[in-house]
Amino acid sequence: MRSGEIKALSGLRIVAAFWVVLFHFRPLLHQAAPDLATALAPVLDCGAQGVDLFFILSGFVLTWTYLDRMGHRWSTQTTLRFLWLRLARVWPVYLVTMHLAAVWIIFTLNVGHVPSEAADQLTAVSYLRQILLVQLWFQPFFDGSSWDGPAWSISAEWLAYLLFGALVLVVFRVARVTRARALIWLALAASLPPTLLLMATGEFYTPWSWLPRIVMQFTAGALACAAVRKLRLTDRARARAGYLSLVIAGGIVGGIYYLDAHPPASIRDASGLVDVLFVPLVVTLAIGAGSLPRVLSTRVMVYCGHISFGLYMVHELVHTAWNWVVVQFDITLTPGPAATLVVGGLIGISLLAAVVLYHVVEEPARLWMRRMVDVRDTPANAIDSQANAVLAGTTATTPAETRSARVDAVAGRVG
Repeated sequence: MRSGEIKALSGLRIVAAFWVVLFHFRPLLHQAAPDLATALAPVLDCGAQGVDLFFILSGFVLTWTYLDRMGHRWSTQTTLRFLWLRLARVWPVYLVTMHLAAVWIIFTLNVGHVPSEAADQLTAVSYLRQILLVQLWFQPFFDGSSWDGPAWSISAEWLAYLLFGALVLVVFRVARVTRARALIWLALAASLPPTLLLMATGEFYTPWSWLPRIVMQFTAGALACAAVRKLRLTDRARARAGYLSLVIAGGIVGGIYYLDAHPPASIRDASGLVDVLFVPLVVTLAIGAGSLPRVLSTRVMVYCGHISFGLYMVHELVHTAWNWVVVQFDITLTPGPAATLVVGGLIGISLLAAVVLYHVVEEPARLWMRRMVDVRDTPANAIDSQANAVLAGTTATTPAETRSARVDAVAGRVG
């Protein structure tokens, strides 16, 4: 049974999250440091693709943890437990930021002369849909679907979680009769539909394009994980994979710049084509050693990966609040140290808020909700088990149960 944290992939999460952050902050970056922003424009302008990388990572990590537990046969109890643990992982921060967004909208309606454009979205139906994480399912575009902009992807992920119980059964059986190399090719093929749709329409965002993005990229991550689980690599092979991950990362950045300078005539959002390299990047980082995997596995990067969800969910609230202040008080940023300090301060506030969300909301709430289904781990239950064992003249736990408990503890970060 495979479990535990793949540190390089945890570090990759903060890279994906920060890519999205810079995408939303790029107008401010252009005001504060136009030369730097122009130089980075090809990368900044396609930062929304960090969400696609998140979808692949999500499918990979969940399969890494749950394939052995849920792949053998269908279990309604196990599937419901999985869904509850996923809620425990995302719901607390999601609910806090959702309500903060609602409070902010109400604030703008009562203070100043610049009411939020999202004021008409404060309806009972919208509230219920967002509480249930289904707001995106009723509209073709994600823009305006959520009070907190980035929350659309959590609604999309919730759909993937609901499908995971069936998906993991299929992936388990495919992996049992398929070699690792073929599984990697299947993962690449599964990741292609969003790219093919882009090539057909020329645009990254088309009606319902979010649906193949989440379903197929999540599936691609699951298949990639199944491939990695079957690999038995030497130290030399892992080192080569580490260097290959660095080459692929360079290829992604280089490809973005090349496609920006030489876009195909029929594809307006050509940078989306580099998404085909996301699966190879995740695979090589998962199996690699040294080089880029070592950098992403450092303590700082792993910690930043842990707070990345909070950063992803809170940064647009900070950005929206600043935009309101600019219009309310007629502020104009001019290039220079002061403007750079403002932009850096806004990003710093987002990071600080992410740290607070992680330690005050995300982790405590996750552990609290996890204890609701991990009844056997409660002190009272442990005492009762020991007492019953003494009365029966038997041991309290079997070695298999002890191993299972250890696996649950190690995998808690993912669950």
